[in-house]
Amino acid sequence: MTTPVSVFLADDDGRFRAVYRKLFDRTEGFRVAGEAGDGEEALRLIRALEPDVALLDVQMPGGSGLEVARRVLGEATDTRVIVLTTFDLDEYVHEALTLGASGFLLKNASPQEVLHAVRAVHVGNAMLAPEVTARLMRQFAPRRSRHRHAFADVRLSEREVQVIRLVARGHSNQEIADELFLSLETVRTYLKRTFAKLDVNDRTQLAVLAHEAGLLYESR
Repeated sequence: MTTPVSVFLADDDGRFRAVYRKLFDRTEGFRVAGEAGDGEEALRLIRALEPDVALLDVQMPGGSGLEVARRVLGEATDTRVIVLTTFDLDEYVHEALTLGASGFLLKNASPQEVLHAVRAVHVGNAMLAPEVTARLMRQFAPRRSRHRHAFADVRLSEREVQVIRLVARGHSNQEIADELFLSLETVRTYLKRTFAKLDVNDRTQLAVLAHEAGLLYESR
Protein backbone atom coordinates (compact mmCIF):
# COMPACT_ATOMS: atom_id res chain seq x y z
CA MET A 1 0.00 0.00 0.00
CA THR A 2 1.38 3.41 -0.95
CA THR A 3 2.26 5.69 1.94
CA PRO A 4 0.16 8.87 1.78
CA VAL A 5 1.86 12.21 1.24
CA SER A 6 1.98 14.03 4.58
CA VAL A 7 1.11 17.72 4.33
CA PHE A 8 1.56 20.52 6.85
CA LEU A 9 -0.66 23.63 6.71
CA ALA A 10 0.62 26.98 7.99
CA ASP A 11 -1.78 29.92 7.67
CA ASP A 12 -3.19 32.40 10.16
CA ASP A 13 -6.66 32.04 8.60
CA GLY A 14 -8.33 29.17 10.47
CA ARG A 15 -11.10 28.88 7.87
CA PHE A 16 -8.54 28.47 5.11
CA ARG A 17 -6.78 25.70 7.06
CA ALA A 18 -10.09 23.97 7.71
CA VAL A 19 -10.97 23.92 4.00
CA TYR A 20 -7.65 22.41 3.02
CA ARG A 21 -7.58 20.02 5.94
CA LYS A 22 -10.87 18.58 4.65
CA LEU A 23 -9.53 18.51 1.09
CA PHE A 24 -6.44 16.51 1.98
CA ASP A 25 -8.17 14.25 4.51
CA ARG A 26 -10.84 13.34 1.94
CA THR A 27 -8.43 12.78 -0.95
CA GLU A 28 -6.80 9.37 -1.24
CA GLY A 29 -3.04 9.49 -1.07
CA PHE A 30 -2.80 12.43 1.32
CA ARG A 31 -2.91 13.06 5.04
CA VAL A 32 -2.57 16.22 7.11
CA ALA A 33 0.42 15.85 9.42
CA GLY A 34 -0.34 19.05 11.33
CA GLU A 35 -1.18 22.71 11.11
CA ALA A 36 -0.25 26.04 12.62
CA GLY A 37 -1.57 29.60 12.68
CA ASP A 38 1.75 31.41 13.16
CA GLY A 39 5.32 31.13 11.99
CA GLU A 40 6.90 30.17 15.30
CA GLU A 41 4.51 27.27 15.88
CA ALA A 42 4.83 26.20 12.23
CA LEU A 43 8.61 25.96 12.48
CA ARG A 44 8.45 23.99 15.72
CA LEU A 45 5.89 21.51 14.40
CA ILE A 46 7.52 21.06 11.00
CA ARG A 47 10.77 20.18 12.74
CA ALA A 48 8.97 17.72 15.00
CA LEU A 49 6.65 16.14 12.42
CA GLU A 50 8.90 16.25 9.32
CA PRO A 51 6.03 16.33 6.79
CA ASP A 52 6.67 15.56 3.13
CA VAL A 53 5.33 18.95 1.99
CA ALA A 54 4.67 22.17 3.91
CA LEU A 55 2.21 24.72 2.55
CA LEU A 56 3.25 28.10 3.95
CA ASP A 57 1.43 31.42 3.82
CA VAL A 58 3.72 34.45 3.52
CA GLN A 59 2.27 36.84 6.07
CA MET A 60 1.70 35.26 9.47
CA PRO A 61 2.25 36.45 13.04
CA GLY A 62 5.29 35.05 14.80
CA GLY A 63 7.41 34.88 11.64
CA SER A 64 6.59 34.97 7.95
CA GLY A 65 6.26 31.88 5.79
CA LEU A 66 9.44 32.92 4.00
CA GLU A 67 11.34 32.96 7.27
CA VAL A 68 9.95 29.51 8.11
CA ALA A 69 11.03 28.34 4.64
CA ARG A 70 14.51 29.76 5.20
CA ARG A 71 14.89 27.86 8.46
CA VAL A 72 13.35 24.59 7.24
CA LEU A 73 15.23 24.48 3.95
CA GLY A 74 18.45 25.43 5.70
CA GLU A 75 18.34 22.28 7.81
CA ALA A 76 18.90 18.65 6.94
CA THR A 77 15.28 17.81 6.15
CA ASP A 78 13.35 16.07 3.41
CA THR A 79 10.42 18.47 3.76
CA ARG A 80 9.63 20.35 0.56
CA VAL A 81 8.03 23.78 0.67
CA ILE A 82 5.23 25.36 -1.33
CA VAL A 83 4.46 29.01 -0.66
CA LEU A 84 0.69 29.48 -0.96
CA THR A 85 -0.30 33.11 -0.62
CA THR A 86 -2.62 35.93 -1.65
CA PHE A 87 0.33 38.23 -2.30
CA ASP A 88 1.52 37.99 -5.90
CA LEU A 89 4.68 40.07 -5.46
CA ASP A 90 7.91 39.53 -7.37
CA GLU A 91 10.00 40.01 -4.24
CA TYR A 92 8.19 37.12 -2.54
CA VAL A 93 8.53 34.88 -5.59
CA HIS A 94 12.24 35.60 -5.98
CA GLU A 95 13.00 35.07 -2.31
CA ALA A 96 11.01 31.84 -2.10
CA LEU A 97 12.74 30.35 -5.14
CA THR A 98 16.19 31.48 -4.03
CA LEU A 99 15.62 29.84 -0.65
CA GLY A 100 14.87 26.58 -2.43
CA ALA A 101 11.07 26.44 -2.25
CA SER A 102 9.68 23.92 -4.72
CA GLY A 103 6.50 25.83 -5.47
CA PHE A 104 4.78 29.20 -5.37
CA LEU A 105 0.99 29.22 -5.69
CA LEU A 106 -1.68 31.85 -5.26
CA LYS A 107 -4.75 31.31 -3.14
CA ASN A 108 -6.97 31.67 -6.20
CA ALA A 109 -5.68 28.26 -7.29
CA SER A 110 -8.35 25.58 -7.45
CA PRO A 111 -8.27 22.68 -4.97
CA GLN A 112 -7.27 20.35 -7.83
CA GLU A 113 -4.39 22.64 -8.75
CA VAL A 114 -3.15 22.57 -5.17
CA LEU A 115 -3.40 18.77 -5.04
CA HIS A 116 -1.52 18.52 -8.33
CA ALA A 117 1.18 20.87 -7.04
CA VAL A 118 1.69 18.87 -3.85
CA ARG A 119 1.96 15.63 -5.83
CA ALA A 120 4.43 17.22 -8.26
CA VAL A 121 6.60 18.73 -5.55
CA HIS A 122 6.58 15.51 -3.54
CA VAL A 123 8.22 13.60 -6.42
CA GLY A 124 10.85 16.28 -6.96
CA ASN A 125 9.31 18.63 -9.51
CA ALA A 126 8.69 22.35 -9.18
CA MET A 127 5.34 24.10 -9.50
CA LEU A 128 4.65 27.78 -10.06
CA ALA A 129 1.33 29.55 -10.44
CA PRO A 130 0.65 30.18 -14.15
CA GLU A 131 0.54 33.94 -13.50
CA VAL A 132 3.96 33.78 -11.86
CA THR A 133 5.50 31.69 -14.62
CA ALA A 134 4.18 33.99 -17.34
CA ARG A 135 5.50 37.07 -15.57
CA LEU A 136 8.93 35.56 -14.99
CA MET A 137 9.16 34.60 -18.64
CA ARG A 138 8.18 38.12 -19.71
CA GLN A 139 10.83 39.54 -17.42
CA PHE A 140 13.40 37.21 -18.88
CA ALA A 141 12.43 37.61 -22.54
CA PRO A 142 14.13 41.01 -23.17
CA ARG A 143 17.39 39.51 -21.92
CA ARG A 144 17.40 36.47 -24.20
CA SER A 145 19.46 37.89 -27.01
CA ARG A 146 21.92 39.34 -24.52
CA HIS A 147 22.14 36.07 -22.60
CA ARG A 148 22.10 33.58 -25.47
CA HIS A 149 25.85 33.14 -25.36
CA ALA A 150 26.28 34.06 -21.71
CA PHE A 151 27.80 30.74 -20.80
CA ALA A 152 30.43 31.16 -23.50
CA ASP A 153 31.29 34.66 -22.30
CA VAL A 154 31.47 33.97 -18.56
CA ARG A 155 34.10 31.92 -16.78
CA LEU A 156 32.34 29.23 -14.72
CA SER A 157 33.99 26.54 -12.68
CA GLU A 158 33.05 22.93 -13.30
CA ARG A 159 31.32 22.85 -9.92
CA GLU A 160 29.27 25.94 -10.80
CA VAL A 161 28.20 24.27 -14.03
CA GLN A 162 27.17 21.14 -12.10
CA VAL A 163 25.05 23.23 -9.73
CA ILE A 164 23.41 25.09 -12.64
CA ARG A 165 22.56 21.82 -14.40
CA LEU A 166 20.91 20.43 -11.27
CA VAL A 167 18.91 23.65 -10.78
CA ALA A 168 17.74 23.42 -14.39
CA ARG A 169 16.59 19.85 -13.76
CA GLY A 170 14.40 21.01 -10.88
CA HIS A 171 16.54 19.90 -7.95
CA SER A 172 16.12 21.65 -4.60
CA ASN A 173 19.09 23.09 -2.69
CA GLN A 174 19.09 20.04 -0.41
CA GLU A 175 19.09 17.63 -3.35
CA ILE A 176 21.98 19.52 -4.97
CA ALA A 177 23.90 19.36 -1.70
CA ASP A 178 23.29 15.61 -1.45
CA GLU A 179 24.16 14.95 -5.09
CA LEU A 180 27.42 16.91 -5.01
CA PHE A 181 28.35 16.15 -1.38
CA LEU A 182 28.25 19.83 -0.42
CA SER A 183 26.77 21.74 2.50
CA LEU A 184 23.59 23.75 1.98
CA GLU A 185 25.50 26.95 2.67
CA THR A 186 28.02 26.07 -0.04
CA VAL A 187 25.20 25.44 -2.53
CA ARG A 188 23.70 28.84 -1.71
CA THR A 189 27.12 30.44 -2.20
CA TYR A 190 27.44 28.85 -5.65
CA LEU A 191 23.94 30.06 -6.56
CA LYS A 192 24.62 33.63 -5.46
CA ARG A 193 27.88 33.58 -7.41
CA THR A 194 26.28 32.28 -10.60
CA PHE A 195 23.36 34.72 -10.28
CA ALA A 196 25.90 37.56 -10.22
CA LYS A 197 28.05 36.18 -13.04
CA LEU A 198 25.10 35.57 -15.36
CA ASP A 199 23.04 38.62 -14.34
CA VAL A 200 19.93 36.70 -13.31
CA ASN A 201 17.77 37.23 -10.23
CA ASP A 202 16.64 33.75 -9.24
CA ARG A 203 16.88 30.02 -9.90
CA THR A 204 13.97 30.04 -12.37
CA GLN A 205 15.74 32.52 -14.64
CA LEU A 206 18.95 30.53 -14.20
CA ALA A 207 17.15 27.35 -15.29
CA VAL A 208 15.62 29.04 -18.33
CA LEU A 209 19.02 30.41 -19.33
CA ALA A 210 20.62 26.98 -18.96
CA HIS A 211 17.95 25.38 -21.14
CA GLU A 212 18.23 28.12 -23.77
CA ALA A 213 22.01 27.78 -23.87
CA GLY A 214 21.77 23.98 -24.20
CA LEU A 215 23.87 23.55 -21.08
CA LEU A 216 22.02 20.39 -20.05
CA TYR A 217 23.15 18.63 -23.18
CA GLU A 218 26.72 19.92 -23.52
CA SER A 219 29.79 18.17 -22.25
CA ARG A 220 31.97 20.59 -20.40
